Amino acid sequence: MRVLITSVGGAGHTFPMISLGWALRAAGHEVLYVVGGDLESVKRSGLQHVDAAPGVDMRAVLSANPQPGESYRSTLKPGAFEGDLSEHPVAHMFARLADLTVDGLVGAALDWRPDLVVHEGMQAIGGVAAARAGVPAVSLGIGIVHEIVRVGDFHRAQLPSFQRHGVDEVPVPAAGIEVGPPSMGAREGGWLMRYVPFNGGGQVPDWLLRDAGRPRIAVTLGTVVPELTGLGPVGNVLAAAPQVDAEFVLAVGRTDLSALGELPSNVRVVDWVPLNALLESSTAVIHHGGAGTAMTALESGIPQLVVPQGADHPMNAAAMVKRGVGLSATDEEVDAELINRVLVEDSLRAAAAEVRAEIRSMPTPAEVVGRLEKLAGQNS
Repeated sequence: MRVLITSVGGAGHTFPMISLGWALRAAGHEVLYVVGGDLESVKRSGLQHVDAAPGVDMRAVLSANPQPGESYRSTLKPGAFEGDLSEHPVAHMFARLADLTVDGLVGAALDWRPDLVVHEGMQAIGGVAAARAGVPAVSLGIGIVHEIVRVGDFHRAQLPSFQRHGVDEVPVPAAGIEVGPPSMGAREGGWLMRYVPFNGGGQVPDWLLRDAGRPRIAVTLGTVVPELTGLGPVGNVLAAAPQVDAEFVLAVGRTDLSALGELPSNVRVVDWVPLNALLESSTAVIHHGGAGTAMTALESGIPQLVVPQGADHPMNAAAMVKRGVGLSATDEEVDAELINRVLVEDSLRAAAAEVRAEIRSMPTPAEVVGRLEKLAGQNS
């Protein structure tokens, strides 16, 4: 069986797709990952890949809004995802990405002739490629299912790109895979699949394998937020660090931290470390609310302090609070008292352990491969 996998570019969108690609390869199937605008994260996966939009700078597309960072920050307003989602700034951002990628994606599907297309839920043009190739499409959600499930509305802004390839409506997949745990709202009718974190691999530093001798708190803003909206709550976290008996691991890539001045003695800065390895050795995590970070924290079974920076972050934060696995705050509300709550509240740790067990009881990617084989076989 030949399976074409596609997602929006960027680590936050590609990494959650990789475990299924590995499972397909381990079962002996051919896999081709097609993505436009950011191949780096796919290159690190070991999967064969095609660039659907050569020369496209995804960061430039993300920043091409009337005001820098508007695509993220505008979604923090109350009711930001109410009304006509096709007119939302983020919908238009995704429409630009789709328009730049759809021709290369459809071309790759027609040339390679897959038996099945698996696309990220936000990558509706994967359904267009499947329609043109005459094969089933399966969508894969990359995070918790929440109220932005009106993807049909959201993707209407991409209709001109669909219509260019003879598809007049938002494509409806033959099946949908959900990695969100049922207790946090997995969509009815979706195929459940265990979330297996992939964060690019890489060397695990020896200090990460040792007991820190006190609680360890991971701090991350993902791969995009520091470039679009800055360091958000990091300044307040650093100000609070001396008042918290813990080791803080600040994982913000190569972001310039010079403006923050001298760092507290209990703060360790790392350039790149596999997130799942970091969270497995941590007592808690402070993060922006991105889907991949939130899911990796859930799979690691640790409490979370979510400080939303835009996009779907507020909804992910609300889901964490509702399930009892974490707290949510604005940048300004982050202080030592709040951070200590995440460390000491037993109810947060108990709920996080429950969700971890729930995730680990879900069907593995290897088990989902069998369902994909049957679906592709029905089409042959």
